Amino acid sequence: MTERSEPTPTDASPLASRVGVVAIGRNEGERFARCLASVVGQCPVVYVDSGSTDGSIELAESRGAHVVRLDMRTPFTASRARNAGLARLREVMPGAAYVMFVDGDCEVDAGWLRAGAVELDSDAKVAIVSGRLREFFPQASLYNRLADLEWNKPLGDRGHCGGNAMMRTAVIAELGGFDEGLLAGEEPDLCERVRAKGFIVRRIAAEMARHDLAMMRFGQWWTRQRKGGYGSFDVTLFGPRVSRGIFRKAVVSCLVWGLGFFVGVAALAALAWWWRGPVWAGLVVLAGGAVWLLQALRIAQGGQKRGLGTSDAIAFGVLTLVGKVAYVLGGVRNLRDRLLRRGPATINYKAVVPAGGGATHAV
Repeated sequence: MTERSEPTPTDASPLASRVGVVAIGRNEGERFARCLASVVGQCPVVYVDSGSTDGSIELAESRGAHVVRLDMRTPFTASRARNAGLARLREVMPGAAYVMFVDGDCEVDAGWLRAGAVELDSDAKVAIVSGRLREFFPQASLYNRLADLEWNKPLGDRGHCGGNAMMRTAVIAELGGFDEGLLAGEEPDLCERVRAKGFIVRRIAAEMARHDLAMMRFGQWWTRQRKGGYGSFDVTLFGPRVSRGIFRKAVVSCLVWGLGFFVGVAALAALAWWWRGPVWAGLVVLAGGAVWLLQALRIAQGGQKRGLGTSDAIAFGVLTLVGKVAYVLGGVRNLRDRLLRRGPATINYKAVVPAGGGATHAV
């Protein structure tokens, strides 16, 4: 169930006749104010709120956005919010050919809506188009810089989109939208289903948006990794058959390095202790640690090739391996929730940013 409030029309751009925006968020504070400012006035905007208490709803209404309030008695997923937003957009704008999905902590680039629409206009086989997503404050923390690296994906027709992308409304509606049962990984899943219908998912060189991750603490980063594992295991084991291969390599890698490696070292150390005593067991543990560090350095070399400085590249290698443990823990939680017949868990790493900026606490 949702509640809606009506906006005051403010659309004056030529884009307004064919492009609409769906923004989703909860307690994004100043980040959401920037998000609204980047799209309001160019085309109709629908804002889907998932229980904000920071005035986001009132702000959206005052800027002329159509507001959808999600019923939070039903388990929340970003998929559910985006689907609700698209449904509302199609009601208020039946002629919308394209929808730009944007997260409430992102600011859309000034030229993106037109660039995305032009790309979709130019090729009827392209159903989803995305551009360069950048971190708003990459120097604020290591985690922000690594996220900026993560979002710098190759151009072309083979990649997946993230939560910020422009899509053909008719194609997405025909596919039933995003899978509302997925806590994470819903965008790659949708992309695979789009491709299965013969359409193209394209990433172009245009600047698309800036994301204010506001990730300052290890705990936030760890929780984000767990959330990724939760969603990736879900898609790999229980998702539509066409999507099950998306994260298979990542899941296997995490099972090897986030679980199997430690189990193997512990088992060999126990065997060495029984056979030769504690000194040999210690040598086995040291050898395992050396292998782990060499793997981290190998990953770090890849980070350097992608533009990271030496210290950031080393941190990237170490965190990538450490994150595989969190990834597996997220997958285990998914299996537990499935076994207990629970809905998708809420795993939130984000921080509240009040008007005026500055992260205050995790939610």
